[in-house]
Amino acid sequence: MGWKTVLTFTFVVIVIALLIIYWFVPIGEINFNSDPNHSNFSVGNSSSMQFYDTMRFPSSSISYKIYECGLKKKNDIEDAFYVISQQTSLSFNHVSENEEISIACSERVKMDEGLFIAGEGGPTKIIQTDRFNVILKGKVLLIRDSKCQTPNVAIHELLHVLGFDHSKNKKNVMYYMSECGQTIGDDIINLINELYKAPTSPDLAFGNVSASVSGTYLDFEINVKNNGLAVSEPANINVYADNKLVKELGLEELEIGTGLKISLDNLWMAKRNPDQLKFVIETDFTEIDKVNNELVLEVND
Repeated sequence: MGWKTVLTFTFVVIVIALLIIYWFVPIGEINFNSDPNHSNFSVGNSSSMQFYDTMRFPSSSISYKIYECGLKKKNDIEDAFYVISQQTSLSFNHVSENEEISIACSERVKMDEGLFIAGEGGPTKIIQTDRFNVILKGKVLLIRDSKCQTPNVAIHELLHVLGFDHSKNKKNVMYYMSECGQTIGDDIINLINELYKAPTSPDLAFGNVSASVSGTYLDFEINVKNNGLAVSEPANINVYADNKLVKELGLEELEIGTGLKISLDNLWMAKRNPDQLKFVIETDFTEIDKVNNELVLEVND
């Protein structure tokens, strides 16, 4: 065997050995990480997801009615209701009248800055309270059929009705342009579940209260508001001077977000110049929070 043959054989063996090392011996490591928040609402710095903070319907069971939609769009919105109800604490029920969400469809083409608009949606009646921005009515208009397996257009517009604004994240279903790969971020789902933890109950609370005492006579003005999610039943307001009841006032029903001002002059008290006045809202019904049903005024030195 000549020296050329030996060199050729040696070279071939070295090449084969290097190939074996390259393919089968682990040298270095590359990690491929998935981002579980890839579809979340925010990109970079966090931002508010809703048009206004704490937007929700009074109840987690929300009624709807569909008006003259074709079969495809009707199926899309019903699938959207199903998707959201499966991922959140919300449920949706069809009614024949007095619906909270109205769904309509149109075959007309709408353009905005050169882009086709696939749908429109949002709250149409909101009541602001100190606790929530309560959505009483909302509307969805589906203009174009969705081409995706998941009804992303209908989901997008339904989330608008639930108070959610557009996202800057292209992978989020609330991005202003719809794509089939977009999904609902966990942060949207978590916020919905958090908002709807509060029961559908009223929440009576004192607003501004002022009082003055002259000897055995009391003048006062109080404001009471329903910051809850349901109409309040009749209640009482009890007025105490040094923990002795001096007056009981009837309080009528209050709609969501409405308030009442009560003033009384020259109320006689058995004790002259008390050190403390206390106003208490007495209710026999469930409230979201009863801590705010009592207000104490101390005499200024």
